[in-house]
Amino acid sequence: MSARFTDRVVLVTGAGSGLGRAIALAFAAEGAKVVAAGRTAGPLDATVALIEAAGGTAAAVTADVADAGSTRELVRRTVEVFGGLDVAVNNAGVFRGGHSAADFPLDDWRTLLDINVTGVLHALQAEVAHMRAHGGGAIVNIASNLGPHVRIPGVFGYQVSKAAVSAMTRAAALDHIADGVRINAVSPGASESTMSLLPGETEAEREVRMKEQSPLGRISSAAEVAAAVLYLASDAAGSAVGTDLVIDGGVSA
Repeated sequence: MSARFTDRVVLVTGAGSGLGRAIALAFAAEGAKVVAAGRTAGPLDATVALIEAAGGTAAAVTADVADAGSTRELVRRTVEVFGGLDVAVNNAGVFRGGHSAADFPLDDWRTLLDINVTGVLHALQAEVAHMRAHGGGAIVNIASNLGPHVRIPGVFGYQVSKAAVSAMTRAAALDHIADGVRINAVSPGASESTMSLLPGETEAEREVRMKEQSPLGRISSAAEVAAAVLYLASDAAGSAVGTDLVIDGGVSA
């Protein structure tokens, strides 16, 4: 087992399930001290229990990225618990679909912007504020292939929000590389996450659908997405600045 992140402090938002949990476990497996963050304590505690059962070190901190004060407190608690912040993964996000642009519900629009866009900004601001005052760090935002790289009908608001995350990543990367903070993004396609299931679709039905829709013929595993995140956060990606790394089996190629 490699240990690229031994004794480094890593914050992962949206770590209570899905890709966020997989990313948190992957960092812990490579020696990181992980703060698993999200809005609900129970799932975060479960993520921490999995990490500790595997011999890793982790703590759960509840926070709402849509609230700037809550996000600043999240970073403060991370530093308080583990003594610093070296890597942050801004994964928290929500999905709202099923409507065209003209018919998109404004409540869903506000939710997508509050969490997927403004939430990432809140996290970036709090993380960069600490990192640039303490020797730098690495930030990876989780965007999507939907929006910045490929568009499909009926997913208007989500696609707009994730395109914004991709653009925010690249703009912020240029603003803060001189501060010693590297900022990049990973854009997953359909992966081991409930977000990739169509309404009422089973995992087996998704498997059949992806054999037709993906050049690779399958979804990406959570481990494959996590591996991309860990690469961008690692020293091996020292010259990756403003990269948006697409992991979607060739769908957007």
